[in-house]
Amino acid sequence: MDQSQTAALLDDLCALARKPIPERAEIRVWGMSGVERVTFPDGTAAVFKYAKEPFDREAQALRAAHQRGLPVPELHATAMQDKWLGMLMDDLGTPVRDADDLDGVAAAVMLHAARPASGLPLLDGAALAALPGRALDHLQRLRKSDRWTDCDDIETALGQISAAAEARVQGAALDPFGWVHSEFHPTSVHIGENGWHLLDFARAFTGPGLIDLASYHGTTDTPSLVRLRVFLEQYVTAGGHEDALAARGGLASEAWALGWHRMWAVEWFMEQAIRWINDPAQDPAYIPVVRRHLGDVVQLLEV
Repeated sequence: MDQSQTAALLDDLCALARKPIPERAEIRVWGMSGVERVTFPDGTAAVFKYAKEPFDREAQALRAAHQRGLPVPELHATAMQDKWLGMLMDDLGTPVRDADDLDGVAAAVMLHAARPASGLPLLDGAALAALPGRALDHLQRLRKSDRWTDCDDIETALGQISAAAEARVQGAALDPFGWVHSEFHPTSVHIGENGWHLLDFARAFTGPGLIDLASYHGTTDTPSLVRLRVFLEQYVTAGGHEDALAARGGLASEAWALGWHRMWAVEWFMEQAIRWINDPAQDPAYIPVVRRHLGDVVQLLEV
């Protein structure tokens, strides 16, 4: 999105919020979204966030979360222009510290206890089991474009996972089932002078809450079953549903959660590669990540 487009979107938001045109400062900009801090002539500030599909449902999720009493930034105005969503929301300021595991546990307990929101995408057991097949479809489309041609190992791994998916997905509907933040990391828990807030609901969906808990420690390091087990136990101790510790699909809950989270991430990366980003120049970065995650999935789900 170029500067003239973001300026026009911000103009619409300011008109809706009855605010004058502010000064702008980028916080972070990605290919399909961006975040800025805007400062009005009276010295007050807000956050301007813009995004295109598939990140254009965040306003809906934030409104639903706010209605359910979840601590999220308050929306002042939203607008759509040329398929881009624009949001003007509270500026929470600079965090006073980084979120730790206990902060993540507290946030997850509160989120998962909230009444599910209608209208969010559903990732139930059937949808989880379909992920490897969807990833294979992405691979076929990539190959038709003469991309990912040396990826027989990826095809083999996805075939193995697909064959075992129906058995391994059992237990997906066990509690906690409902709100899933899906980008649940320490950076999504903002701890400010006025308490904590949850950020970045652009890809929220309804599904197994264990996906959130498996995502909190990120995907850069080798998945740690021990670390997630401790996190799950902390979650239950803090008031999370005790079934978070229950075996699913013939696996310990931590293996099930990490395995399906990594499979969800693989399908997302491959969809980005062929649909949302669709840039062959990015393939050398995407392919090793997909290979690494698939190796984890095969091991964690024991396929």
